[in-house]
Amino acid sequence: MTSVTGRPAMTGSLRRMLIPLALAQFICSFAGSNMNVMINDIKTDLDTTVQGVQVCITLFLLVMAALMIPCGKLTDRWGRKRCFMAGLAIYGVGAVLSAVAPGLGVLILGNSIFEGVGTALLIPPVYILTTILFTDMKSRAWAFGVISGMGGIGAAMGPLIGGAITTAITWRAAFIFQALIIVIIVLLARGITDPLPADPTRPFDTVGAVLSAVGLVVLVGGIMAADSNLVLMAVLMVVGALILAGFFAWIRRREHAGKEALLSTSLFRNRTSNLALVTQNVQWAVLLGTAFVVSAYLQVVRHYNAIETGVIFTAATVGILLSSLAAGRLAKRFQQRSLILAGFVVTIAGIIVLLAMVKGHPGAWYFAPGLFLIGVGVGVMLTPSVNVVQSAFPENLQGEISGLSRSVSNLGSSLGTALAGTILVAGLADPTRSYGIAMIVLAFIGLIGLGATILLPATEPAPSRAGG
Repeated sequence: MTSVTGRPAMTGSLRRMLIPLALAQFICSFAGSNMNVMINDIKTDLDTTVQGVQVCITLFLLVMAALMIPCGKLTDRWGRKRCFMAGLAIYGVGAVLSAVAPGLGVLILGNSIFEGVGTALLIPPVYILTTILFTDMKSRAWAFGVISGMGGIGAAMGPLIGGAITTAITWRAAFIFQALIIVIIVLLARGITDPLPADPTRPFDTVGAVLSAVGLVVLVGGIMAADSNLVLMAVLMVVGALILAGFFAWIRRREHAGKEALLSTSLFRNRTSNLALVTQNVQWAVLLGTAFVVSAYLQVVRHYNAIETGVIFTAATVGILLSSLAAGRLAKRFQQRSLILAGFVVTIAGIIVLLAMVKGHPGAWYFAPGLFLIGVGVGVMLTPSVNVVQSAFPENLQGEISGLSRSVSNLGSSLGTALAGTILVAGLADPTRSYGIAMIVLAFIGLIGLGATILLPATEPAPSRAGG
């Protein structure tokens, strides 16, 4: 069966191809949050500090953000399936290397570098293939709902599964679990077909790739330096901003010269997409920032072990799972803007509840209501935000917008972990106060996302069909 566009309509084969794509998003999101419950175990085993583990977690998210745009562009040159399989292989090597790490340096190499690079290679094809395989808005929204839902569930399940494995066996076994999932995805991915041929002759903007990656790394590095040297923080953030400004000047210059740039500047002329990208960034900043702050507080301050910490995060997992399962039905009844708006309201309310109920109460279950609301809120808005962005551009720009979209989301994850984590780590002398400050900062970040959502158009425009 084919659609009016000549491509396959919703069939069993399409659904089967969606399984490895959704699983890939699950395991990458899982990797971004499961280390949060291993902080004490890794700190003790590798003779490092809480800040050392935070650096490892943040670098993993940052490497993904820095390389997602170049890797999204490479999918056109190398082919989407080839990039997907290469990313899986590199990720698998990183997981095994992390499992046998004798020290923090090797853990950073395996987890932050290899797994980060592997994720940057495999995630853009997930969204590009979904966009070009599921051609009508309804099936595409459903497919994005499955993938985004698996991403949210992976991020929320990371603490629970990681905590259970760490407590029952060792934190190293959690990386073996990741490697096994990668093997399963590789086997399932053999049936994926790439509808568009690769173009090996397509030019690649190396200078743009370097400028964008270095700019993001330096900018986030400045945030991470805040707890030790405010002058260094300011210098790095200014330098990072200048490098990114140089990147935008470079791609504009290449376009004016008639050459292909790493990113088309037309991607930034779509107001709806720009605002939706802000919401994506904020969603992941709040989710991963909350995960790190609450996990570190529970382990370092209240001395909970990995499984106890993971169990507490079950509330967020249930919230994301329930809202993700309802995403398809909600999309039929409400506009995407309304869902994103409701998601931010519920998420911010969750942070307020978390702060209000935890203060002065030693019991672990006082965390549950707030975490549940945060999970519900994030789960409600993950899918519509992705769909608004991806559907705003034609197929010839899907490689670029997918890379930009995933980069913005992972940049949000790294910024949330770096900013909130730095506030918490810097204030461990007065942990209750620093915990409160970190969560208040995340609430203000959520308000930025809420503001961007309010500015989204009330009516949803039809997907663009032109390159501009």
